[in-house]
Order: sequence, then structure tokens, then C-alpha cells
Amino acid sequence: MKLTGKHYGVILGTLATAFLHLSLFPQIGFDPIFLNGFGYLGLLGAYFLPLPFFQQRHKLVWWTLAGYTALTIVLWIIMGDKNFAAGTSSAVGYYAKAAEVILLAFLWSDKP
Repeated sequence: MKLTGKHYGVILGTLATAFLHLSLFPQIGFDPIFLNGFGYLGLLGAYFLPLPFFQQRHKLVWWTLAGYTALTIVLWIIMGDKNFAAGTSSAVGYYAKAAEVILLAFLWSDKP
């Protein structure tokens, strides 16, 4: 697979989102929010690694990554801490949502 600009956008958006979720470990421990970062890394691997199982099901992997991202945004809207204070875990939620919206835009441009 030859990587294009939209692929790099998906990679950077996913890595940024995963990093933001994983960076919360010192504050919240093994919480589902922290573990969400590993989900993004796994889906990124499924999306790009040359593994026949995932490449044969690329459209399903695309839908899974897009749905996972949308679900993360919806759950944050329902249950997230929306009291923005720079430098806190609540601010990380806003940064992560921005990265996720960017990720969705790049995913949409790479829709199979």
C-alpha cells in the first residue's frame, strides 16, 4: 500500500488521539478512558499493517475505526468532564475530541 496524504492524516490523527488517552494514565489509572488509547493503536495496526486477514476486510476495519471514533465522541458528550481547565484531564478531553474530529475527516476522505 502506497501511503498518501490522507493516510498520513489518519495515522497522525489516530496517534494523537491514542497518545492523549494514554497520557491520562498517571491521573486516572487503568480506566476505560486510558484503555481507549490501546483500542486506537490496535485499530490503526489493523488498518495499515499488511496482514491478509485485515486487508481482506479493509472496509470492515474502516467502519470499525470510524464507529469507534464516533462512539468515543458521543460517550464523552454524554459522560465526559466538560469543565475546561488548561493543563487538567478535562482539557485533554477537548484536545482528544479535536483530534478525533480531524481523524474522522481523514477517514471519510479515505472511505473505501
